[in-house]
Amino acid sequence: MEVASPSEPVATRSKKADAPVRPPSFDEVYDEYAETVWRGLRRLGVPDAALDDAMQDVFVVVYRRLGEFEGRSQLRTWLFGIALGIARNYRRSAKRRAPEGTQAAEVDDDLPAPDSKGPEGRAAQAEAVRTLYSLLDELDEDKRTVFVLADLEEMTAPEIAAALSLNLNTVYARIRAARLAFEQTVARHRAKEGT
Repeated sequence: MEVASPSEPVATRSKKADAPVRPPSFDEVYDEYAETVWRGLRRLGVPDAALDDAMQDVFVVVYRRLGEFEGRSQLRTWLFGIALGIARNYRRSAKRRAPEGTQAAEVDDDLPAPDSKGPEGRAAQAEAVRTLYSLLDELDEDKRTVFVLADLEEMTAPEIAAALSLNLNTVYARIRAARLAFEQTVARHRAKEGT
């Protein structure tokens, strides 16, 4: 007897293996995953000014295709597959419109810092966020994507393989390469900053 896993709370399963009792409603999907999709789009390099539009684009696709979701992967994996395509389009569009020598995406540093105290803690949090996005911007698209999915969104390699339609060994190789590239980028940043 199979029970719905906690990692996929929206999909209700019957006692027969992999037989959905009812597909999740659009409202259930949105309520459960909107924040995750927004955060993922941002980490994947969608400019802040375009985040609302990108979110709308993702959920328009979800609304249209939700009936086609067969449950062969986790709903979260399916959503990230959609979000990846949308993020890629927004990044490309932002690069085309950005004047040469400028960065296409500015990072909104006005994030809540629940564990910091006072303005100094919030300023440190905002600087850390700006630094993270600056480091992610230095990675090529493939490395950034797998790094965000594996290390920031904490998806497993099989989930990433499903979201990106890649061979599992390719995903493992890209994760290793992305982590190495990120470490090298951090080292360059630290050397430049003199820390």
